[in-house]
Amino acid sequence: MTVGGYAIQDIAASVEPAAPLDEYRDWYQWYFNTDRGRAGLRANRDELCRLLWQLWSPEWAEANDAFTSSSPSLHNADFVDVAVHSYRHRHRAAVGDDRFNELEAFLAKSPPISVPTISLDALADGFGPDDSERDRQHFVGPFEIRRLPGIGHNVPQEAPRAFADAIGDLLAPLP
Repeated sequence: MTVGGYAIQDIAASVEPAAPLDEYRDWYQWYFNTDRGRAGLRANRDELCRLLWQLWSPEWAEANDAFTSSSPSLHNADFVDVAVHSYRHRHRAAVGDDRFNELEAFLAKSPPISVPTISLDALADGFGPDDSERDRQHFVGPFEIRRLPGIGHNVPQEAPRAFADAIGDLLAPLP
């Protein structure tokens, strides 16, 4: 089961431009690739993360309560360093951990997924409605897309029934 399609990042191709609308949607990733972005996250982590939360889950009625209960994690001592490194690494602006070189080399080949897969597409996540459709070629086994209207980026919390049903359907005995 996956959310939003093929979740393996193509780091080698990350320097290739995306469609303008996709670049616009990823503005925060480029912001975090700058010293200004690191400083902005450090100085305004609550406000900036709340903004992203709202952009990614604009229709989620419980978003404010969930953000409030999880926001203390933004103040972990390593939060800014870990978040910034993650975005910089995916765009080849920071090196990864040498312990994972072999795994990263394997993933860089964009291996096909051959097991039965259900991909949940959150239609209100701000990233476009066709995440899974764009990635269909990576799934060579049985593949089903389930579109979730009104659901944002946090699918397990926003649509727990749909999330659990997808897992249950994959675990059900095959005919």
